[in-house]
Amino acid sequence: MIPRLQPNHVDAAIVAEGDPYLVTARETIPGARGTLFVYLAKPKWPGRYGGVLVAHHNLGLDPHIEDVARRLASEGFVALAADFLSLRGATPRDEEEAAQLVRQSDLDGVTADAQAAVAYLRGRTDVNGKVGAVGFCWGGSIVNRLAANDATLNAAIVYYGSPPPLDKVGDIKAPLLLNYADPRLDKKLGPLLSDYEKALQAAGTKYALHVYRRAHHAFNDDRRPRYHHEAAKRAWTRTLAFFKQHLDEAK
Repeated sequence: MIPRLQPNHVDAAIVAEGDPYLVTARETIPGARGTLFVYLAKPKWPGRYGGVLVAHHNLGLDPHIEDVARRLASEGFVALAADFLSLRGATPRDEEEAAQLVRQSDLDGVTADAQAAVAYLRGRTDVNGKVGAVGFCWGGSIVNRLAANDATLNAAIVYYGSPPPLDKVGDIKAPLLLNYADPRLDKKLGPLLSDYEKALQAAGTKYALHVYRRAHHAFNDDRRPRYHHEAAKRAWTRTLAFFKQHLDEAK
């Protein structure tokens, strides 16, 4: 019975690792603090596409996050999922160990690494010069901080991530798409949303905040009990539309 209780990474994949329409690779790129391990997914056909940094959740760069990168690639983006545990030797297979290492991470250092990944993406010949970022849970927190620290970012999408320091909200230049769980169910982040939205309004930041009723934190992770199909579907539709709006070369 035990294997049935564990996430099945293969069955949960929306876009298969060997999808014939994609090119995927595990590579290394320069980070702010050293080498970053990354998972790259892009369309098979030559061209110039919008770039997207994918910031992983508190379990590190796991098969679910790699699948998210492939989903983006299948929609016409060059997606780069960075392993922000690279300095610790990469994301371990044991999820509890990965979660512990993520909790110990230096958020300022990770944010600097995220900025380096954005710069790397923007400099690729298959990227059209526009780069966005999307993050989930802990990675959503990183994207919030990235947006407050990188004025070059063209779009930022957050899935249930902690807000950045409120005194930094005025530094956000990128348009934001914020996807959050039902505040009644997400006891940690729910109370923070009001102050974050007030700070965004005061700063005149362009943003859209969507709260998904009856959806728990981590509602997008289709391998977990908290997965909420309708919320995940609506949030993903908004995600693709937002990136296509802000990362299309013609716009």
